[in-house]
Amino acid sequence: MRVHLDTDLGTDPDDVCALAMLLGWPDAEVVGITTSTDHGGQRAAYAQYCLDLLGRSDIPVVAGAAMSLAHGERADPVVDDRRYWPDPVAPTPAPDDAATALLVDSVERGAVIVAVGPYTNLAVLERERPGTLATARVVVMGGWVRPPAAGLPGWRPERDFNVQWDTTAARVVVDATADLTLSTLPVSLQAPLRRRDVGRLRRRGPMGALLARQSEAHSADSGKAALVPAHPCLPDDLLNFHYDPLACAVALGWPGVTVEEMRLRVVMDGRVLHWREDAGGRRVRVATDVDGEAFAETWLAAVERACAGAL
Repeated sequence: MRVHLDTDLGTDPDDVCALAMLLGWPDAEVVGITTSTDHGGQRAAYAQYCLDLLGRSDIPVVAGAAMSLAHGERADPVVDDRRYWPDPVAPTPAPDDAATALLVDSVERGAVIVAVGPYTNLAVLERERPGTLATARVVVMGGWVRPPAAGLPGWRPERDFNVQWDTTAARVVVDATADLTLSTLPVSLQAPLRRRDVGRLRRRGPMGALLARQSEAHSADSGKAALVPAHPCLPDDLLNFHYDPLACAVALGWPGVTVEEMRLRVVMDGRVLHWREDAGGRRVRVATDVDGEAFAETWLAAVERACAGAL
């Protein structure tokens, strides 16, 4: 299966976790990477850095939209923090239309577009090449339909960063995409990254070590451990959630995810966008459940394959 990854890689390390998984997934071919919220090309440079660690400089990487269409603000990546990026990485900016051109090429090659950051690049694609999203299969990380299961953090739609950072883009993608699947924020809370996994990562060369150090740093910075005492369904050694890797697994048809077809309509509560089940709404596929334990092993095995290929 051909995959185009549209990502805001460079902040939460789940984007790097997703990229490494894709490169080790059997029968998956990553044909292009575009970066969103990428003012100046720093995120694209980080993506290229990761590809180089895995010996995959053959995959094109292009910096995309710099800021939100909804409010014009930037969401800059982590820079000058050796805990996340041990080596200096110079930005790689791109012409304004380069991300659109790469996305068009991927769609024409039959790739599924997996958007694991704000959907700005996809909205720009549709505005510049109307009708393109109607011909593409698109899987997005984000979308809030039903609340998280009991025993998990009761996060509301406000926490759905990919959607809320650019609600204008989200509306464009929702309206224009004929074949749309949501890998929702609530279901991703059932797929934790655990401290027990870090030992296996560290034994897998430079990329494994990068994933381990970034995951530990982000866990400390985001306060993930503080969630555990109040939420009995979280593991005691929680580091992060596999938001983006799970979306990629949904796109690749991994059988450990339950995907239901629903009729949904978009609701705006003030500035917050979410979905509501409605018999008159449009058909959308929605990830509603996941075997988190099985996914942890599937993810680790794919990352290990990617790392082994670089040795």
